[in-house]
Amino acid sequence: CGVEILCTLGYPLVVMEAQQHEAAESENVLNLSRLGLETLSAEAVSEERRRDVQQLLLPHNRLLVLPAAVASFSQLLLLDISNNGLAFVGEALLGLAKLRTLLAKNNRLDEFSLPKELGRMGLEVLNLSGNRFEEVPSQLLELRTLKSLSLGGNRLKSIPAEIENLSSLEFLYLGGNFITSIPPELANLHYLSYLVLCDNKIQSVPPQLAQLHSLRSLSLHNNLLTYLPREILNLIHLQELSLRGNPLVVRFVRDLMYDPPSLLELAGRVIKSRNLIYCHCELPENLIHYLDLASKCPNPKCGGVYFDSCVRQIKFVDFCGKYRLPLMHYLCSPECSSPCSSSSQSESDSEDEASIAAHRMQKVLLG
Repeated sequence: CGVEILCTLGYPLVVMEAQQHEAAESENVLNLSRLGLETLSAEAVSEERRRDVQQLLLPHNRLLVLPAAVASFSQLLLLDISNNGLAFVGEALLGLAKLRTLLAKNNRLDEFSLPKELGRMGLEVLNLSGNRFEEVPSQLLELRTLKSLSLGGNRLKSIPAEIENLSSLEFLYLGGNFITSIPPELANLHYLSYLVLCDNKIQSVPPQLAQLHSLRSLSLHNNLLTYLPREILNLIHLQELSLRGNPLVVRFVRDLMYDPPSLLELAGRVIKSRNLIYCHCELPENLIHYLDLASKCPNPKCGGVYFDSCVRQIKFVDFCGKYRLPLMHYLCSPECSSPCSSSSQSESDSEDEASIAAHRMQKVLLG
């Protein structure tokens, strides 16, 4: 499924996966797929041939462990061991110093199946979709040269904060798991262009995701999203957004949730909004730190600030000139009107307009 999506998007790292069988007759490719192999003997292939092979294709066999003979293919750039019964990938993999692409989808691998030193390899493409991982193995998070990681169709319940260590990552596929939240640290993947989180149980999107300035495609369909952070409008390079199958709100939420500010916050608001000067010699360190946490009200006509007490309100905002998305806004008080209100949005107060908005939301199927 992930491969088909990426071929449509023209992503070169994974198109290689679709093209590998077309090159099966090349001198550098050894295709041993669909032969019912239970193991692989080094003697079955001449030493000269093993030195020439750069792509070894072993999918659709009966391998339960990675054969030790694989390590004798010293020039391998690509290894495909997909669609076997693999439950363990041993140390033989570590001998492939030049390996850049490892395809091991649709096996029986879990977080205990991979060699502990895997993070020292120079892998760029890793596909482990359709396995039994319940968490992302720690050694995967050490692959700093990795550009494409696929872990779709596993049993993942969370994304570790250490995902930010994959500093070269351009494509991340985590669809079809049981993930409930997105860590803010994901926003530190500055080269990430394609993010697939569909078919999970995600309830919200962190506003930090707006820092993914290279992001071109975001797939969030079939989750539990009811709104999006307003910061998502900052993703100026986003070309594809998939939201179908989410319980996104289709009308304005009028019930404002608001806890009155404390005396501390009221005093802090006065100091910040009136630009009163203060210094360390006048205030204790904890109050200085508190005042530094002030957030400015997004309403340009207000000019107020807030700390812990704010109004949460959902408004529809035009996106890409075609769709209205429900975005969460934080206001300093119930009396403060949303900066995104407009005459066209006021007209959407009617039930007819609400139903039109609902129809539009179902059209956001860009992924």
